[in-house]
Amino acid sequence: MGVANRLDLTLRLVQGSDRISVSELSQRLGVSEMTVRRDLDTLERRGLVRRVHGGAVAVRPPEGGEGFDARESWQAATKDRLGAAVAALVEPGSRVLLDAGTTTAHVAEHLAARAPLTVAVLSLQAAVRLADRPDIELLVIGGRSRQGERSLVGPLALRALESLAFDCFVMSIGGVHAEHGWSEFSLDDAAVKQVGLAQAARTIAVADATKLGVRAFSQVAPLGAVDCFVTDAAADDEATHPNGPQSLRALRKAGVETLLV
Repeated sequence: MGVANRLDLTLRLVQGSDRISVSELSQRLGVSEMTVRRDLDTLERRGLVRRVHGGAVAVRPPEGGEGFDARESWQAATKDRLGAAVAALVEPGSRVLLDAGTTTAHVAEHLAARAPLTVAVLSLQAAVRLADRPDIELLVIGGRSRQGERSLVGPLALRALESLAFDCFVMSIGGVHAEHGWSEFSLDDAAVKQVGLAQAARTIAVADATKLGVRAFSQVAPLGAVDCFVTDAAADDEATHPNGPQSLRALRKAGVETLLV
């Protein structure tokens, strides 16, 4: 197991427990306790866990408050796998609306392999990743850039979206809840996603397993509003993510195709 993947799994194990010991992490991961301590130190420096005597507890990131740069390296290996899986679902020749977020930035990196495409982006990060790529017609949706996030929101963004039609909307999400559906931490981001859903023939939602069971501040839509959900395999493991299996069952019951990477 590579370091990035091991950090991803370590974080999930910590988040799935009120408190977990170094010895238990060592047994589950099949690595030495020294390696576990080193990984926990790395996660603590990133503000994702807090070390306690003999183990660690999770530190929940502030709701929407860390900003893109602070979150970009969080579970980067998982997000890159998700990005590749989502891009593979996009048909060449499609008109794609690409949402803002750290995971969709990875989707942008992989979309070049699916060219030719017309891609409208809702973030400055995605625009940079797709600019000047061969056979990618890039549209940057206007609007206000949210400080720290560089997602494009507000009345200008909404009006631009309402004038366009898309074959596919790749939507990032802050929370996926069995009862409360898809939700976001920001009212502005939720409003943009709602219009994106209305303007696209098909929506692919993407998020890592930590978003399952989360009810964020602003509801975007009920579960059935999305056609396909791409997440990582930890979502189906109750030991590493207790809310995952229940959320996946609710999604499938709502008619949402689920793809575990």
